[in-house]
Amino acid sequence: MWQRILASRLSAAVLIFAAVFAAAQGGNDAAIVKDFQARIQKYLDVHKATGITEKSTDSPDKLANQKQQAEEKIRQSRPGARQGDIFAPRIGAYFKKQIEATLQGPQGEKVRASLRRAEPLPNLSLQVNQPYPRNMPLQSTPPTLLLNLPRLPGELQYRIVGSTLVLLDTAANLIVDLLPNAIPEP
Repeated sequence: MWQRILASRLSAAVLIFAAVFAAAQGGNDAAIVKDFQARIQKYLDVHKATGITEKSTDSPDKLANQKQQAEEKIRQSRPGARQGDIFAPRIGAYFKKQIEATLQGPQGEKVRASLRRAEPLPNLSLQVNQPYPRNMPLQSTPPTLLLNLPRLPGELQYRIVGSTLVLLDTAANLIVDLLPNAIPEP
């Protein structure tokens, strides 16, 4: 009899510990997302301080010129920018966990199929604070995957190049940060 009581109490303790651990992980995820958002805001402060505004134009040349000016101003404002400034190790780990969960979830095969259908890119050497190659297509990020990642302000987008998650400033065509090996092999 005492063995049943002990087993019951042990089971209850394990369940309580599991619930507390799960809640702590959820709280930890919230802190990670908050850190990510703060880093995004810091970047946007630099972006806005450069005085960049996208002016409406029908001229492809004017639009390209605007993007180039924006790129140059932001690059000059972030001379020490490097990989991991936004996707810091624990933020990168969170993103990889979210991406993996999406790919393992009920819509995972659809997301993988969407990624496979995208226009293949050559082995690009992308760098933070450098422009995204102008002659290369931008692969869109599947909506199901976007739903599981923190929302971005309008100036930024997630893009996928091979297995790398790219954080792209669309007004400047500038790579803000990279997360290599974010998309696991099937």
